[in-house]
Amino acid sequence: MTAVGQERAHSTADALRADDKKDAPANKDGGPVGAVASWVDERTGSAKGISYLMKKVFPDHWSFMLGEIAMYSLIILLISGTFLTFWFVPSMGETTYTGSYVPLKGVQMSEAFASTVHISMDVKGGLLIRQIHHWSALIFVVSIALHMFRVFFTGAFRKPREINWIIGLLLAMLAMVEGFIGYSLPDDLLSGTGIRAMQGFILSIPVIGTYVSYLLFGGGFPGQDIIPRFFTIHVLLLPAALIGLFTAHIILVMVHKHTQYPGPGRTNKNVVGFPMMPVYAAKAGGFFFVVFGVTALIAGLVSINPIWMYGPYEPTMITAGSQPDWYMGFADGALRLLPGFLEFNLFHRTWSFNIMIGAILMIPILWTVMGVYPFIEKWVTGDNEEHHLLDRPRNRPTRTGLGMAAITFYGILFAACGNDIIAIKFDLSIDDITETFRVALIVAPIVVFWVVKRLCLSLQRADRDLLLHGRETGRLMRTGKGRFFEVHQELDAYQRWRLVDFVSPEPMGLPPATDEHGVRRKGARKERLRARVSHYFFKDRIEPVTPLELAAAHHDGHATEAIESHPDEAESGHIHGGAEEIGASHAYGHPAPHDKQD
Repeated sequence: MTAVGQERAHSTADALRADDKKDAPANKDGGPVGAVASWVDERTGSAKGISYLMKKVFPDHWSFMLGEIAMYSLIILLISGTFLTFWFVPSMGETTYTGSYVPLKGVQMSEAFASTVHISMDVKGGLLIRQIHHWSALIFVVSIALHMFRVFFTGAFRKPREINWIIGLLLAMLAMVEGFIGYSLPDDLLSGTGIRAMQGFILSIPVIGTYVSYLLFGGGFPGQDIIPRFFTIHVLLLPAALIGLFTAHIILVMVHKHTQYPGPGRTNKNVVGFPMMPVYAAKAGGFFFVVFGVTALIAGLVSINPIWMYGPYEPTMITAGSQPDWYMGFADGALRLLPGFLEFNLFHRTWSFNIMIGAILMIPILWTVMGVYPFIEKWVTGDNEEHHLLDRPRNRPTRTGLGMAAITFYGILFAACGNDIIAIKFDLSIDDITETFRVALIVAPIVVFWVVKRLCLSLQRADRDLLLHGRETGRLMRTGKGRFFEVHQELDAYQRWRLVDFVSPEPMGLPPATDEHGVRRKGARKERLRARVSHYFFKDRIEPVTPLELAAAHHDGHATEAIESHPDEAESGHIHGGAEEIGASHAYGHPAPHDKQD
């Protein structure tokens, strides 16, 4: 550039910056908002914590929204529940209905039922809020369940998140209890049937069942105290516990940093995503209104729990075909499947284990098994490292199979909850249906485990084949010798990363039972048990593709897997042949006959 050109360029740049403000800002403290923020920080020291929170990075993946849906549903529950408490009367006192719903006029009922009908029929927006409250409760429980599935199948429960896994389990269990109690508060015929069943479950507890029932109901069933006590538990005790556990859950997420899926640049020491401000806060805020809007839309279009059709609860009446909400259905299904011989007389007492096991012990047993699983897997693998990268479910076939077997077990119990409805609708024998469910409860989880595990291994082999050979393009090429090959498109580095960034643990070897002197070693039995369990978990495994294997797959070796394309065809990928190319190192390959062991 000439001197004249340079001078003209400088003058043009100076002209563009002629209007720049060079004076210091008048409000150095950020104006009124900054003054308030400084005042608060000087007295609470909150600036550092808020700054850390605003800079917190969150990864971006659709499955992480499941936990957010649970959080937003809890907020909707708190808001709608507060609205309902303004008119709900938690009393078993008798009254005569005089409201606007004509079919119930002059009917004797409890004040709890009358106030609920009043909210539904006479309070503006009352029915909509009731239904928003009920639907958000169902969405809250189902989103927690789906969030737990995501955590389990991706291994997000591993160190250092074992405590957070247990907190999540407690949240799920308390949400179920909270839902059942809230469902019982209107004192209608359907919920009253559920309370009556609950009282029978409590009575099945050996020795102390009667005392627990009298303590809860304030005497014989139904008494006058159950609804007021349920109301206190529902609006005070359980919400406080849920909010406390949820707060602890979120704090631990902040402390441990968020998990993320494997990908380029993602390690156990960083988080790739968006900061809280402004990106994630805007997305999360918008998503809250999406969840609220969808919940309100469902509540406005789909009726749920129309108590005016059931009528008030009468101990002498029962609702035909009554079923619990879906999240309590598995316990009711267990009641229907347990054999009658579990009830017997001993020491002049009747022991009703056919009721107690399904209604009282089922939830603690299942939740205990889920709570100890992270520690069992850690013991089996001997892995004491911190994990912030998630697993692909296919890369942990045994864990994925166990999870799907557990879901199948739950699903059969849930289906058995409606064995009477199935028998009526399909004109089948209820005894045959019950026996079928009993057999399926044992056989189906085993079959599902085996099928899912084999599917995961097959998907791993497909990934390995994709890495080594590339994508099939459907283009055929002919060589000078007349042979035909299909052109395969090699994966790029970003696609390869996701498929190779995992570790496939090896099963532990079986340690000797004795030392060099022939004396049985201390802890030998425990080590052999651990080795057997490790063999069960990891005997079927597919190694991730190594860089050496990947390099060999694109060069002509003695175990030919690929033929270099002509330089003019480099952009099209690699040319692969037919069955003659598949060797022992191929994902679907088999060892040569002379390599097989007897």
